[in-house]
Amino acid sequence: MTATAALPRLQLTEGDGRITFKILEGGTALERLHQGGAAKVRLPHSHGRRAMEAVLINTSGGLAGGDRLDWAVEAGPGTQAVITTQACERAYRSLGDPARVSIALRVGEGARLDWLPQETILYDGSSLERRLDAEVAPGATLLVCEAVLLGRLAHGERVRAARFHDRWRIRRGGRLAFAEDTRLDGAVDAIASRAATLDGGAAYASILLLTDDPSSLLDPVRDALAGAGDDAVGGASAFDGKLICRMVAQDGLRLRRALIPALTVLRGGLGLPRVWTN
Repeated sequence: MTATAALPRLQLTEGDGRITFKILEGGTALERLHQGGAAKVRLPHSHGRRAMEAVLINTSGGLAGGDRLDWAVEAGPGTQAVITTQACERAYRSLGDPARVSIALRVGEGARLDWLPQETILYDGSSLERRLDAEVAPGATLLVCEAVLLGRLAHGERVRAARFHDRWRIRRGGRLAFAEDTRLDGAVDAIASRAATLDGGAAYASILLLTDDPSSLLDPVRDALAGAGDDAVGGASAFDGKLICRMVAQDGLRLRRALIPALTVLRGGLGLPRVWTN
């Protein structure tokens, strides 16, 4: 009888970052900051801007099976903040258990919060479960963008199989305003090749804007999408106090080139955080 060798116990990544913003002397200021494990937060100087910017960092360099990363951001009444990441998040091959990321956002009355992380890259054999929950007060604005890359085509990478579950639950005034579940499970390259999914593309993005009058931005966003030309295919619609935009591209570079003009429109003409363009 041959004994089966047990797998070695792997070192897992855990991180917990929490940020709260408040109004101080007419501008947005940091009220509380907690960072633990692999979750780190940096607050770049933003001279002459009322909005504060926070850059989230996963010091482990990526996520593998069993890893956990939790982020929580609260924009107090009247504040303005934009949250991004230092780099693309990477989901590496898993030996079984999924990596888990949870995001909790709270936007107070009259506040604005823009959640604009850089892209998430799924590698072959990866397994990632991500959950985003947001509570938005009446009269507040929330902008969320999540972009996903199926490998890096420039490096010759191909995602043959992976598992990815992305769950969004957005509430406004305590009532459900938007719910969505995206699942990629199994032969991802075959799934992405279908016309009803990505039509052969390897990069996609979902954008949600929750605000009092999103319809006023619908035509400008559609113009931005039309200006993307061959870089990406996209569409936008506005209803029930929200604007939703979807984009698909052949690779991450083309997707980003199309994303930046659309997000600039949705941010009222403001540019994206510097980490997006450096």
